[in-house]
Amino acid sequence: MICIIEKKMMFIIINIHCVDLLSQGQHRTAQKERATMATHNSKGQKTAFVTGASSGIGKAAAIALTQAGYRVIGTSRKATSGEVRDGIRMVACDVTDDASVTEAVALAFAELGRIDLLVNNAGYALSGAAEESSVEQVRALFDTNFLGVVRVTNEVLPIMRAQGAGRILTTGSVLGLIPGPFGAYYAASKHAIEGYSESLDHEVRGFGIRVAVIEPWATKTAIEANSPQGDRPIAAYAKTLARYRMAFHAAMADGDTPEDVAATIVAAAQDRSPRLRYPSGKSAKQTSFARRFLPRAFFDRTLRKQFNIA
Repeated sequence: MICIIEKKMMFIIINIHCVDLLSQGQHRTAQKERATMATHNSKGQKTAFVTGASSGIGKAAAIALTQAGYRVIGTSRKATSGEVRDGIRMVACDVTDDASVTEAVALAFAELGRIDLLVNNAGYALSGAAEESSVEQVRALFDTNFLGVVRVTNEVLPIMRAQGAGRILTTGSVLGLIPGPFGAYYAASKHAIEGYSESLDHEVRGFGIRVAVIEPWATKTAIEANSPQGDRPIAAYAKTLARYRMAFHAAMADGDTPEDVAATIVAAAQDRSPRLRYPSGKSAKQTSFARRFLPRAFFDRTLRKQFNIA
């Protein structure tokens, strides 16, 4: 009798154990199914990495790309761990620091799983006569505006090559196409972006990667207010510089918004027949056209009049 009871108890225990194992197995299967579904959903969603996304054009671009269906990670030099700003996941990145760039791109890739779009936007302006800036000041500008783009692009390219696809958009300027009196070094850094981007596009096209430049004109951001002037002012330029700044501020008052430029970025990101250059806004398109087709002397006179330095 005791043996029969023991056997029944053993049978019950075994059954309970089997049910428990079955329940655990079903739980693990459900977890795997949810993970697979999440992976499937994320694979169908484009991803973007946007530098200089804390304000201005970069912030507007990150928001616009999110609204267009991209999973976006933006960067800021002062981003804190786990920060989400205006709905955008932010990571710290100083584009002048190799290690910082490497860490930021690695973190973005780990979170996103791939990088379909890179928007190089970090940068600043430098105003004043060319003679008024020291070599050190010019070097610092290029370290951000040009070499910063090179650093980030070089970190992202291996990821895109492995994917067999990708798009790289860099915020240039109409001043990358025309002279920039009293902004010579900013204009030079944007001219450098033009030459670099066009050359790079030919090099990486065979990997399914395309490169383009976004070319805004006057845009209502704080870039001018937050950017330095020449670090060794010269009185001889003061009157002409003052006239130029009056014309510049008037142009800014009628300029495009960061959201206007962001719309151009989204259009360039989604363009099935990508172009090298995307002038952003009516004024940028008109200026680009004039630079290409107007006689040089006529364009020169028009530019000097527009900048109030004739």
